[in-house]
Amino acid sequence: MTTVLTASSAGTPAAPAGPTRHEPTPGRGRRRRVARRSRPRRATTWLRWLSPIVLILIWQVAGATGVLPERILPAPQLIASSALELIASGELAEALAVSGVRVAQGFVLGAVAGLVLGVIVGTSRVADALVDPPLQMLRALPHLGLIPLFILWFGIGETPKVLLIALGVVFPIYLNTASGLRQVDPRLQDMATVFGFSRRQRLTEVILPSIAPQVLVGVRQSLAIAWLTLIVAEQLNATNGIGYLIMNARDYFRIDVIIVGLVVYALLGILTDALVRVAEARALRHYR
Repeated sequence: MTTVLTASSAGTPAAPAGPTRHEPTPGRGRRRRVARRSRPRRATTWLRWLSPIVLILIWQVAGATGVLPERILPAPQLIASSALELIASGELAEALAVSGVRVAQGFVLGAVAGLVLGVIVGTSRVADALVDPPLQMLRALPHLGLIPLFILWFGIGETPKVLLIALGVVFPIYLNTASGLRQVDPRLQDMATVFGFSRRQRLTEVILPSIAPQVLVGVRQSLAIAWLTLIVAEQLNATNGIGYLIMNARDYFRIDVIIVGLVVYALLGILTDALVRVAEARALRHYR
């Protein structure tokens, strides 16, 4: 009886009977998944621009045909022409500079106050019990409702405008800073103690990275409130700034100039928010 010795019984692996199938490498599979996800995004990106463009075209046609009277809402072409006139005359640049200084002063003042109060309340239970209740009572008041008091206290110059912006800025930064400090992981603090971190190292390596996301959220909220407050503050007997352009245009029934001013406000708010988002992405890139 003859014994047939197969490859497996001889100790060597048998060759596959059919054609081999190459398994995709992990890197190639990941690239394919990313490509599949990016295709729908690219396909819908232009759709996000479609509806605004269509609305502007409809607005232009309605204004040109008289369906939408100019005294109610001028056509986009007239608004763009007014914007070019303001740019050419230098009025818009001057107003932007004045309004930008007001927002910057109010934001810095409110941000510093909010950070200091947030650190005090977030690191001390006694301060939390003593300082937080009156701040919460003040936060419950609509800060724009304090305009009459600010005029009586500080007059009608630059001071009430800047302080009104600062008052709107302070609370989002205060709340987010205090909340972030309370939520710092105690195990990180213990680890810093074990490794012998100095106060500066504990601040820069543990505390600031932990509270940075919430503080930046507060900054974004505060910037939106700052521009919103500026719209109202610049209508308090202002003699310059974007608000002055709007009020002056109201007196002369220049609806196109009013809309230009409102568009500038909106663009400034979007621009500053985008800048903070870029700073946020850079500051938190190690956590993504």
